[in-house]
Amino acid sequence: MAEIIGVRFKEVGKVYYFSPNGESYREDDRVIVETARGVECGVVAMPNREIDDEELTRPLKTVIRRATEEDISTVEKNREKEKNAFKICEEKIAKHGLDMKLIDVEYTFDNSKVLFYFTADGRVDFRALVKDLASVFRTRIELRQIGVRDEAKLLGGIGVCGRPFCCNSFLGEFQPVSIKMAKEQGLSLSPVKISGTCGRLMCCLKYEQEAYVDLLKRTPKLGAIVSTPEGKGEVIESNPISGVLKVKMDKAPEAAPRSFKVKEVKVLKDGRIRVDKKELQQLKDLEE
Repeated sequence: MAEIIGVRFKEVGKVYYFSPNGESYREDDRVIVETARGVECGVVAMPNREIDDEELTRPLKTVIRRATEEDISTVEKNREKEKNAFKICEEKIAKHGLDMKLIDVEYTFDNSKVLFYFTADGRVDFRALVKDLASVFRTRIELRQIGVRDEAKLLGGIGVCGRPFCCNSFLGEFQPVSIKMAKEQGLSLSPVKISGTCGRLMCCLKYEQEAYVDLLKRTPKLGAIVSTPEGKGEVIESNPISGVLKVKMDKAPEAAPRSFKVKEVKVLKDGRIRVDKKELQQLKDLEE
């Protein structure tokens, strides 16, 4: 077992593990730690706890110290410098005529590096821009290209549901979302209805997926051949949540389908949830 604390460096960012070095920390305490990017100031998102060694992927780095008032003042000053750096970088991008959109600027705690996050449709040759920025800021410069999901997470906004973006309000990390999930949940495959403001599949498709996977194990799928109290038929509509099936009866194919509860039917041959290849190709960009 290893004692750890979880530290977050962005308001809704990934939680990283550190060794508390014998100290006790509470949630929302500020700490100074060493990261791959240098010395950083983070917020404790997970107080002291013990976890299995198997859950650790690398040797733990140790917390350097609690953040002092001076450290917190340094962080606030960095935030002000980031606003100025953002304006300067936008001017330099325009000067070099680069097809890129600046999204965010971040100073490391010790001012050893300035990171500029941007989006672009393709690859961008920003070598001249980096030299120009380095001559202005006199420190290491890193330009990092991010995707549209990361852009939405950084900028925030209101989703189609009328609530703040999940990625910007509570999701620490993005979870894989697929067209198959939308299909299994019986949702329309219209890009307008299943994609978020970022233009990719909505993160919330993941929330109920485990429940649907469990329900679909017990619910006949579309195209399934079933035996009912009124004879054999084919499932043409399935609602895993309510457990109600609509079955087209073999003895009266032209008649209106009959409704049955899942427990009333016996599956003779189950159907399969398929996504048409042509349809999948058209929607492929939503998963990326």
